[in-house]
Amino acid sequence: MDRTATSSSAAPRTSSSGAGILATIALALLIIGGLNWALVGLFEFDLVATLFGPMSIVSRIVYVLVGLAALYALTLFPRLRHRH
Repeated sequence: MDRTATSSSAAPRTSSSGAGILATIALALLIIGGLNWALVGLFEFDLVATLFGPMSIVSRIVYVLVGLAALYALTLFPRLRHRH
């Protein structure tokens, strides 16, 4: 993959498409989690709990996946700093 090619994507360039897919999934999960927290903070409405049941196994899986996505996103900061 030519790293000098320009890309319209805002996602960090990676050496493999698998890492790019992982970054996209992590971003989607972070958006879902962020919107859910906004709903909780503004309206005391937990969409995940409403959809899947309060602290059901599915809700807990969603919460864990959002947390793991946040941890993965922390690894993206050094890559963003080196983009030019």
